[in-house]
Amino acid sequence: MDAVRALLGPKHVLISGIMQYSMLWGIIIGFTITAAISAATMKRSTCFHEKGPSAKCGVSGISYMLAFGALEILLSQFPNLEKVTFLSVIATLTSLAYALIALCLSIPKFSIQHEAKGTIMVAMAGEGLATSTKIWRVFQALGNIAFSYTYSMLLLEIQDTLKSPPAENKAMKRVTLYAIGGTALFYTSLGCMGYAAFGADAPGNYLTGFYKPLWLVDIANLAVIIHLTVGYQVFAQTIFAINEKWLATRWQAPGSFFNKIYTVRFQCIQNYSFQLTPSRILLRTGFVVLTTLVAMLFPFFNAILGLLGSISFWPLTVYFPLNMYMVQAKIKRGNSKWIMFQVLSLLCLVVSLVSAVGSVADILEHLKHAQLFHIDL
Repeated sequence: MDAVRALLGPKHVLISGIMQYSMLWGIIIGFTITAAISAATMKRSTCFHEKGPSAKCGVSGISYMLAFGALEILLSQFPNLEKVTFLSVIATLTSLAYALIALCLSIPKFSIQHEAKGTIMVAMAGEGLATSTKIWRVFQALGNIAFSYTYSMLLLEIQDTLKSPPAENKAMKRVTLYAIGGTALFYTSLGCMGYAAFGADAPGNYLTGFYKPLWLVDIANLAVIIHLTVGYQVFAQTIFAINEKWLATRWQAPGSFFNKIYTVRFQCIQNYSFQLTPSRILLRTGFVVLTTLVAMLFPFFNAILGLLGSISFWPLTVYFPLNMYMVQAKIKRGNSKWIMFQVLSLLCLVVSLVSAVGSVADILEHLKHAQLFHIDL
């Protein structure tokens, strides 16, 4: 928001702020649901392994959501984004782990079939599906692909935690190149191999499509849960920071109960101390409780998250960054670079619009079968 204010002026700040923080909150609601699904999948896989594939193994994900929320209340007491660096490292390693395992599980499944289930001909994909449903799914897939590479809502917040030398922007450019390159390698490999193995029947939560070997599938699901547990804080800390900054301007009295600092010392960990304030405990606990409640009420929220991603993709990832760059680089209207950026922006706007249409269709489909406080595996 500060960068938008500095380069584009105050009139753009409100829109960028609403979209950024709505997206961040939507993501952590999605994290809550996905973590519960992964935990419930582990429980169901164990049931099938013990009782056989034809056994009735109904599992509720609500209890896992509550447990996940309780854990996030504890982790949310870390002071700021800089203090959760080690959590970000854990999230990266576990992300690599479950992506590699999913890729390894897909290869033998595909090799057993001797032919690819998926096809690049959209009209022929998914037997028994109406053509309109196929089109909506293509639109939704475009949004999923675009949204999966988006981290613009956190990029500057992460860059702000870096120390120089080297210059923060140069370090961030290098990190971005490695991150996008690695992400593209994993996502493309897994996406193509998964589609070849499952075709149009590929499950939304990919690991739910595997039951053997049980120990490897469980490790992958556990890696997903750990990844989401610690990744939750990387997104949530930015929301905590903006809200606490706003509250600090409202209650500035240093001696007030809400701003009083309490120090908790852990003698067993090299005299490690931890500082807490009532305002932080109450605000962050309330936020995690509200997030968990929304996840329980709307267990199909991942469909809603697709819509949020579609709506925010073009402004946050394309429009604001491109216009900020053009102002900073003093690129004049009508210049060849300006024209190239406008064409790119228009193409991305089309992707945003069609994926939003696909997401709305998906939400309407979920509403037909959705039940409150119930997760379908």
